Amino acid sequence: MDFTLTEAQTDLASLTRRILTDKVTPDVLGPHGSGGYDAPLWKALAQAGVVDAALPQTVGGGGFGLLEQCSVLAEIGRAVAPVPYLTSVVQGAAAVAEFGDGRLAERWIVPVFRGEQVLAVALPDFGVPCGFTAEADGDGWRLTGAQTAVASGAFAHGFLVEAAIDGGHQVFLLDRDAVTVSPQRTVDHADAALVELTGAKSAVSLGDIGEWLRLRGTIGVCAQQLGVVERALELTAAYARERKQFDHLIGSFQAVRQRLADAYVDVEAVRLTLWQAAWRLSEGLPAAEEVATAKFWAAEAGHRVAHTAVHVHGGVGIDVDHTLHRYFVAAKRLEFTLGGATAQLRGLGDLLAADPA
Repeated sequence: MDFTLTEAQTDLASLTRRILTDKVTPDVLGPHGSGGYDAPLWKALAQAGVVDAALPQTVGGGGFGLLEQCSVLAEIGRAVAPVPYLTSVVQGAAAVAEFGDGRLAERWIVPVFRGEQVLAVALPDFGVPCGFTAEADGDGWRLTGAQTAVASGAFAHGFLVEAAIDGGHQVFLLDRDAVTVSPQRTVDHADAALVELTGAKSAVSLGDIGEWLRLRGTIGVCAQQLGVVERALELTAAYARERKQFDHLIGSFQAVRQRLADAYVDVEAVRLTLWQAAWRLSEGLPAAEEVATAKFWAAEAGHRVAHTAVHVHGGVGIDVDHTLHRYFVAAKRLEFTLGGATAQLRGLGDLLAADPA
């Protein structure tokens, strides 16, 4: 495959970076552990055409796809921008566009395009039993169950919920009014939610697309992690060029140089495995193994780069008000989103052993 970014990827990433550089400031981000959703910023991205650019033209999008979405997510990671692009576009709107109809697109995708609404996706982590069940009820379904730490759930207007049914699973679309939402605070933001259903009625099923959503969500996490660790390394290298100890720049110390070199290799590993997996997925090729490998590097390398950044910065690296701390906690959150990398690889190995083909 060719790892060269397309013109569309480059242009969309450049536009996204200009907007985020201008609008994502410490004042906008707020204190550590707060926020997680910047409505004016989400609106600005929508008005600039970033939100709808990488969705099919059949639903009013720009006609680009997953690779362009990953380019946007990498920029969101670089800025640690509090916008729900992953859940609302890469998973939610893309799923409705792929498996829904024109009526659903008008109801759920158009408000996202306008920056007016947010979609959340309640999927169990890899290898974890589904937290919801659904039973047929007339011309619809009745859902019960609960799931904790649903990303973007605290401010979502609609939810895609995977539920177990007799003989399998299906993903259902639910309005916020049908869902009990209890906001939760994660390691870096107050944007997640405990989502509970007590006999909620839904007539909209998108089918058995849980794995489709999980693969795209995992790729999106990897893309966002790439931006996080790439920027964290840049900040750390710049600090090492300026900070002195014993009248010497710390960047001249062999141990610091080795840590930074290892971090560079890790960032490149995240980059290469991400684009390989994203390309295969975008081409409709089997990609489960590549996605699991990308998640492994996004988790393991992300962990190492985040800790290297903190260690090189010293005391300021653990100051929750310092810029670097946002990258540390963002990397830690993404490391475990949708499950740990080791569990994914182990689960994939079990599947391959059971069915080598």
